Amino acid sequence: MYKLKIITSTVREGRKGPAVARWIEDIARQHGSFEVDLLDLAEINLPMMNEPHHPMLKKYTFDYTKKWSAMVEQADAFIFVTAEYDYNYPAPLRNAIEYLSQEWEYKAAGIISYGGVSAGTRAANSLKGDLATMKMVPIPEMVNFPFFSHNINEENVFVANDISHTAAKTMLDAIVRWTKGLIIIRENL
Repeated sequence: MYKLKIITSTVREGRKGPAVARWIEDIARQHGSFEVDLLDLAEINLPMMNEPHHPMLKKYTFDYTKKWSAMVEQADAFIFVTAEYDYNYPAPLRNAIEYLSQEWEYKAAGIISYGGVSAGTRAANSLKGDLATMKMVPIPEMVNFPFFSHNINEENVFVANDISHTAAKTMLDAIVRWTKGLIIIRENL
């Protein structure tokens, strides 16, 4: 089984992203190809990047960076669950990505975006470009939710339709295919 890390993007009080993240976590577990961990950036609580050395050197000074590095290093693939703030993905996610360098390399990345009328697609497109610069492979199969708050019930559970479930399965299948190939690339570094 492949190690899949699902990373939430929002940290503010009242956020709804964890409900979306729990939805894909359940689907990923049911898929059967992954050991799944949900990484909540609010719980990880990284300060703004303050390491004295460039991340490429992996000479981390702070324990929270070392822990974050270990979490990301052990992953074979990722799913980023991102909101859209001001036509982009949230700053805590950008900060978390930029804390590290080598740990991200040659791993597949799925994206689930949510928002209003645009379904977070502008955030997803920005994120795809940034992930590629980290030598990750952002796969084209994505799941996008317009007006996503309509999918959250009274118990704060995200409820998606069959089309979204099919899109999630398609994305997970693609992550498996890419992960198989990228493991070979990582082994030959």
